[in-house]
Amino acid sequence: MQVHRAPPHLLAALLLLLAVAAATSPARALNITTILAGHPDCSTFNHYLSVTHLAAEINSRTTITVLAVSNAAMNDLLAEHPSTATLKNILSLHVLLDYFDSKKLHQLTDGFALAATLFQSTGSAPGSSGFVNITDVKGGKVGFAPEEGGSSDVGVYFVKSLQEVPYNISVIQISKVLPSAIAAAPAPEPTQVNVTEVMAAHGCKEFADALSNSSDAMKTYEDNVVGGLTAFCPLDDPFKAFQPKFNNLSAADRASFLEFFAVPIYMSMSMLRSNNGLMNTLATDGSRKFDFTVQNDGQDVTLKTKVNTVKITGTLLDEQPLVIYTLDKVLLPQELFKAALSPAPAPAPTPEKAAESPKAAAKHKSPPAPPTSGSSDAPADSPDGTVADQTANASVRICCGRFGFMALSLLLVVLAL
Repeated sequence: MQVHRAPPHLLAALLLLLAVAAATSPARALNITTILAGHPDCSTFNHYLSVTHLAAEINSRTTITVLAVSNAAMNDLLAEHPSTATLKNILSLHVLLDYFDSKKLHQLTDGFALAATLFQSTGSAPGSSGFVNITDVKGGKVGFAPEEGGSSDVGVYFVKSLQEVPYNISVIQISKVLPSAIAAAPAPEPTQVNVTEVMAAHGCKEFADALSNSSDAMKTYEDNVVGGLTAFCPLDDPFKAFQPKFNNLSAADRASFLEFFAVPIYMSMSMLRSNNGLMNTLATDGSRKFDFTVQNDGQDVTLKTKVNTVKITGTLLDEQPLVIYTLDKVLLPQELFKAALSPAPAPAPTPEKAAESPKAAAKHKSPPAPPTSGSSDAPADSPDGTVADQTANASVRICCGRFGFMALSLLLVVLAL
């Protein structure tokens, strides 16, 4: 049997492909809240990335640098009592839309770089105020300063690198919060939108009425609109068909069911398409997870539980921080409907017990009581952190599978030569 040796250039291509797969997969598994969780001195900064919903925006990007600050520096900022909207602008200035690790910072071309930030990308930063100057100053120091000030040295310096994943994400610590009068200016709160009015006017009146009649659920929606909210409403026809089951729920379960249709973060359609995976909802509480899985097939996006799958059919409103989508069916949380809709198959009755089958069937019509909260495997309080982990892990499995298949295919071609 003759052994064929693969040409060197094909072997080199195979090695390159495997290297790309190895380099890409870990990067997609990382998220900012997990990274900063390993640095307790930046825990306050980490917390407010979640509060302002910046964590999800950071995790949705592939090339980014986060300028973290210590708890002491954050305490100085919080002592000024900024609103959540203002705090988001300030922290957005600490997210650079480019990759800068410790090596790159000390090897800047001409000792200077100008970086755009998330603050600039929001459109809230006038002129050049959303840019940050990075300067390699004398003595090995690297300084950071907002472009608006006109000075390249405002006393904010590079302290150390916290995490570096080349060309994907770099998290570094700087000495102080970047001073920016524009970012720190009182920011107007988003216009209060009547969520149920928008739903009712665009084909979701039945769901909107149910939401309006649940004071607990309605308050939960209203409390989350300013910070960021993604709501999904079933269209009228499917919700009318579901109404009898909804009416049979207790008041507490009806509130949880309605809260299950909203995520406490702004998720545009492009973000939903690129962040497939588990999502916590407004109803998530301890062991009552009330989560669903986001999946996309090309341009179509579906939401899935262990009970059923529904499809997003349209966008009613998309004005950050609020977005409302329509669904073709009623998504059912397994916490309330799994047992009722997916009963275990009963064994075939024997002739002498045939008369008992109606009773056995009747037992399956009543769902078990929902589990109590407090389980050790409950999701984290912050949906940003938990969901990002789950989403990233799902992405890694997909990514690795894709590259593994490509590498195997190339290997078979090489061996066949």
